[in-house]
Amino acid sequence: MNTISEIDAQSEADALVLRIDGTKPLSADVIAAVTAVCDRAEDGAGQGHVIVRVSGAPTAPWTEDLTVAPVSKWERALRRLERLPAATIAVADGDCGGLALDALLATDYRIATGSVRLTMPPADGTLWPGMALYRLANHAASAAVIRRALLFGIPIEAAEALALHLINEVSDDVASSLARFTGRTAVLSGSDLAIRRQLMFDATSTGFEEALGAHLAACDLTLRRAGVEAAA
Repeated sequence: MNTISEIDAQSEADALVLRIDGTKPLSADVIAAVTAVCDRAEDGAGQGHVIVRVSGAPTAPWTEDLTVAPVSKWERALRRLERLPAATIAVADGDCGGLALDALLATDYRIATGSVRLTMPPADGTLWPGMALYRLANHAASAAVIRRALLFGIPIEAAEALALHLINEVSDDVASSLARFTGRTAVLSGSDLAIRRQLMFDATSTGFEEALGAHLAACDLTLRRAGVEAAA
Protein backbone atom coordinates (compact mmCIF):
# COMPACT_ATOMS: atom_id res chain seq x y z
CA MET A 1 0.00 0.00 0.00
CA ASN A 2 1.36 3.43 -0.95
CA THR A 3 1.79 6.11 1.72
CA ILE A 4 3.07 9.67 1.63
CA SER A 5 6.43 8.48 2.97
CA GLU A 6 6.87 5.94 0.20
CA ILE A 7 7.28 6.32 -3.51
CA ASP A 8 3.81 6.93 -4.82
CA ALA A 9 2.49 7.33 -8.34
CA GLN A 10 -0.98 8.73 -8.92
CA SER A 11 -2.99 10.72 -11.45
CA GLU A 12 -3.59 14.34 -10.45
CA ALA A 13 -5.66 16.54 -12.75
CA ASP A 14 -3.89 16.51 -16.13
CA ALA A 15 -0.53 15.54 -14.63
CA LEU A 16 1.03 12.40 -13.25
CA VAL A 17 2.63 12.74 -9.84
CA LEU A 18 5.57 10.69 -8.62
CA ARG A 19 6.60 11.11 -4.97
CA ILE A 20 10.09 10.02 -4.00
CA ASP A 21 11.42 9.86 -0.46
CA GLY A 22 15.22 9.95 -0.49
CA THR A 23 15.44 8.45 2.99
CA LYS A 24 14.23 5.12 1.63
CA PRO A 25 16.52 2.40 0.23
CA LEU A 26 16.32 1.17 -3.32
CA SER A 27 13.65 -1.50 -3.71
CA ALA A 28 11.52 -3.22 -6.33
CA ASP A 29 8.58 -1.02 -5.30
CA VAL A 30 10.60 2.12 -6.05
CA ILE A 31 11.48 0.90 -9.52
CA ALA A 32 7.89 -0.21 -10.16
CA ALA A 33 6.54 3.22 -9.20
CA VAL A 34 8.80 5.02 -11.67
CA THR A 35 7.98 2.44 -14.35
CA ALA A 36 4.24 2.89 -13.75
CA VAL A 37 4.47 6.65 -14.25
CA CYS A 38 6.49 6.15 -17.43
CA ASP A 39 3.90 3.67 -18.73
CA ARG A 40 1.10 6.16 -18.13
CA ALA A 41 2.97 9.06 -19.67
CA GLU A 42 3.80 7.05 -22.79
CA ASP A 43 0.22 5.75 -23.07
CA GLY A 44 -0.96 9.37 -22.93
CA ALA A 45 0.94 10.17 -26.14
CA GLY A 46 2.78 13.04 -24.47
CA GLN A 47 -0.28 14.80 -23.09
CA GLY A 48 0.01 16.53 -19.73
CA HIS A 49 3.03 16.66 -17.45
CA VAL A 50 4.89 14.48 -15.00
CA ILE A 51 5.44 16.13 -11.62
CA VAL A 52 8.17 14.55 -9.50
CA ARG A 53 8.04 15.58 -5.83
CA VAL A 54 11.32 14.79 -4.10
CA SER A 55 12.67 15.21 -0.57
CA GLY A 56 14.81 13.37 1.95
CA ALA A 57 18.30 11.91 2.01
CA PRO A 58 19.68 8.67 3.47
CA THR A 59 20.33 8.95 7.21
CA ALA A 60 21.16 5.29 7.83
CA PRO A 61 22.96 2.54 5.92
CA TRP A 62 20.91 1.88 2.79
CA THR A 63 23.15 -0.30 0.61
CA GLU A 64 23.10 -3.39 2.84
CA ASP A 65 22.12 -6.47 0.81
CA LEU A 66 21.99 -4.32 -2.34
CA THR A 67 23.30 -5.86 -5.56
CA VAL A 68 24.11 -4.27 -8.90
CA ALA A 69 21.07 -5.84 -10.64
CA PRO A 70 18.42 -3.59 -9.00
CA VAL A 71 20.77 -0.62 -9.34
CA SER A 72 20.87 -1.25 -13.09
CA LYS A 73 17.06 -1.48 -13.23
CA TRP A 74 16.76 1.76 -11.26
CA GLU A 75 19.14 3.63 -13.54
CA ARG A 76 17.29 2.35 -16.61
CA ALA A 77 13.96 3.45 -15.13
CA LEU A 78 15.40 6.93 -14.53
CA ARG A 79 16.75 7.06 -18.07
CA ARG A 80 13.26 6.25 -19.29
CA LEU A 81 11.84 9.05 -17.11
CA GLU A 82 14.47 11.38 -18.56
CA ARG A 83 13.33 10.61 -22.13
CA LEU A 84 9.55 10.68 -21.72
CA PRO A 85 7.34 12.26 -24.40
CA ALA A 86 6.07 14.68 -21.73
CA ALA A 87 7.52 17.57 -19.77
CA THR A 88 8.88 16.47 -16.39
CA ILE A 89 8.92 18.96 -13.51
CA ALA A 90 10.58 18.33 -10.15
CA VAL A 91 9.43 19.96 -6.92
CA ALA A 92 12.16 19.64 -4.27
CA ASP A 93 12.07 20.40 -0.56
CA GLY A 94 14.68 20.07 2.18
CA ASP A 95 17.62 17.71 1.87
CA CYS A 96 17.60 15.76 -1.40
CA GLY A 97 19.95 12.81 -1.67
CA GLY A 98 19.89 9.17 -2.66
CA LEU A 99 16.83 8.28 -4.74
CA ALA A 100 15.48 11.84 -4.45
CA LEU A 101 18.61 13.36 -5.99
CA ASP A 102 18.66 10.72 -8.72
CA ALA A 103 15.10 11.53 -9.77
CA LEU A 104 15.54 15.29 -9.45
CA LEU A 105 18.44 15.31 -11.90
CA ALA A 106 16.44 13.29 -14.44
CA THR A 107 13.74 15.98 -14.87
CA ASP A 108 13.43 18.84 -17.36
CA TYR A 109 12.57 21.70 -14.98
CA ARG A 110 13.30 21.91 -11.25
CA ILE A 111 11.50 24.04 -8.68
CA ALA A 112 12.85 24.11 -5.14
CA THR A 113 12.11 25.66 -1.79
CA GLY A 114 14.81 27.72 -0.11
CA SER A 115 15.58 24.84 2.27
CA VAL A 116 16.84 22.55 -0.48
CA ARG A 117 20.30 20.99 -0.17
CA LEU A 118 21.56 18.51 -2.74
CA THR A 119 23.59 15.79 -1.06
CA MET A 120 25.64 12.88 -2.34
CA PRO A 121 24.60 9.83 -0.31
CA PRO A 122 27.16 7.96 1.79
CA ALA A 123 27.50 4.22 1.29
CA ASP A 124 29.56 2.13 3.69
CA GLY A 125 32.11 4.81 4.44
CA THR A 126 32.35 6.22 0.92
CA LEU A 127 30.14 8.19 -1.49
CA TRP A 128 27.73 6.36 -3.77
CA PRO A 129 29.12 6.43 -7.36
CA GLY A 130 25.76 6.22 -9.11
CA MET A 131 24.56 8.12 -12.16
CA ALA A 132 23.77 11.23 -10.11
CA LEU A 133 27.54 11.68 -10.09
CA TYR A 134 27.52 11.41 -13.89
CA ARG A 135 24.70 13.92 -14.31
CA LEU A 136 26.26 16.43 -11.94
CA ALA A 137 29.71 16.07 -13.50
CA ASN A 138 28.30 16.29 -17.02
CA HIS A 139 26.55 19.51 -16.06
CA ALA A 140 29.51 21.41 -14.62
CA ALA A 141 32.38 19.21 -13.48
CA SER A 142 34.74 22.19 -13.33
CA ALA A 143 32.59 24.08 -10.80
CA ALA A 144 34.18 24.07 -7.35
CA VAL A 145 30.80 23.49 -5.66
CA ILE A 146 30.16 20.34 -7.68
CA ARG A 147 33.71 19.06 -7.22
CA ARG A 148 33.33 19.41 -3.45
CA ALA A 149 30.02 17.58 -3.54
CA LEU A 150 31.26 14.71 -5.70
CA LEU A 151 34.64 14.22 -4.04
CA PHE A 152 33.89 15.06 -0.40
CA GLY A 153 30.11 14.91 -0.02
CA ILE A 154 29.68 18.60 0.89
CA PRO A 155 26.02 19.55 0.26
CA ILE A 156 25.08 21.96 -2.52
CA GLU A 157 22.92 24.70 -1.00
CA ALA A 158 19.84 26.09 -2.77
CA ALA A 159 21.54 29.35 -3.85
CA GLU A 160 24.53 27.42 -5.22
CA ALA A 161 22.27 24.97 -7.08
CA LEU A 162 20.35 27.89 -8.59
CA ALA A 163 23.54 29.65 -9.70
CA LEU A 164 24.73 26.45 -11.40
CA HIS A 165 21.31 25.87 -13.01
CA LEU A 166 20.93 22.54 -11.22
CA ILE A 167 17.73 24.15 -9.95
CA ASN A 168 15.76 26.38 -12.31
CA GLU A 169 13.76 28.25 -9.69
CA VAL A 170 13.77 28.74 -5.91
CA SER A 171 10.27 29.66 -4.80
CA ASP A 172 8.38 30.61 -1.65
CA ASP A 173 5.15 29.72 -3.47
CA VAL A 174 5.77 26.39 -5.14
CA ALA A 175 2.14 25.92 -6.17
CA SER A 176 2.13 29.18 -8.15
CA SER A 177 5.51 28.41 -9.73
CA LEU A 178 4.30 24.97 -10.75
CA ALA A 179 1.06 26.33 -12.20
CA ARG A 180 2.93 29.01 -14.14
CA PHE A 181 5.35 26.54 -15.70
CA THR A 182 2.74 23.91 -16.56
CA GLY A 183 0.59 26.61 -18.14
CA ARG A 184 3.52 27.82 -20.22
CA THR A 185 4.27 24.32 -21.53
CA ALA A 186 0.71 23.04 -21.93
CA VAL A 187 0.69 23.58 -25.70
CA LEU A 188 3.93 21.69 -26.33
CA SER A 189 3.79 18.38 -28.16
CA GLY A 190 5.22 15.61 -26.05
CA SER A 191 6.74 13.73 -28.99
CA ASP A 192 8.40 16.89 -30.29
CA LEU A 193 9.73 17.60 -26.81
CA ALA A 194 11.23 14.11 -26.64
CA ILE A 195 12.94 14.61 -30.02
CA ARG A 196 14.41 17.99 -29.04
CA ARG A 197 15.57 16.59 -25.71
CA GLN A 198 17.35 13.71 -27.43
CA LEU A 199 19.02 16.03 -29.93
CA MET A 200 20.20 18.14 -27.00
CA PHE A 201 21.59 15.10 -25.16
CA ASP A 202 23.42 13.91 -28.28
CA ALA A 203 24.91 17.31 -29.11
CA THR A 204 27.70 17.05 -26.55
CA SER A 205 28.98 13.71 -27.86
CA THR A 206 28.12 13.68 -31.57
CA GLY A 207 30.09 15.24 -34.41
CA PHE A 208 28.46 17.76 -36.73
CA GLU A 209 28.18 15.49 -39.77
CA GLU A 210 26.66 12.68 -37.72
CA ALA A 211 24.27 15.04 -35.94
CA LEU A 212 23.18 16.71 -39.18
CA GLY A 213 21.17 13.71 -40.36
CA ALA A 214 19.21 13.48 -37.13
CA HIS A 215 18.48 17.22 -37.12
CA LEU A 216 17.39 17.18 -40.77
CA ALA A 217 15.06 14.26 -40.04
CA ALA A 218 13.55 16.20 -37.14
CA CYS A 219 13.14 19.28 -39.33
CA ASP A 220 11.47 17.17 -42.02
CA LEU A 221 9.05 15.70 -39.47
CA THR A 222 8.16 19.18 -38.22
CA LEU A 223 7.53 20.46 -41.74
CA ARG A 224 5.39 17.47 -42.68
CA ARG A 225 3.29 17.85 -39.53
CA ALA A 226 2.82 21.54 -40.26
CA GLY A 227 1.70 20.66 -43.78
CA VAL A 228 -0.85 18.15 -42.51
CA GLU A 229 -2.22 20.66 -40.00
CA ALA A 230 -2.44 23.38 -42.69
CA ALA A 231 -4.28 21.01 -45.04
CA ALA A 232 -6.75 20.13 -42.30
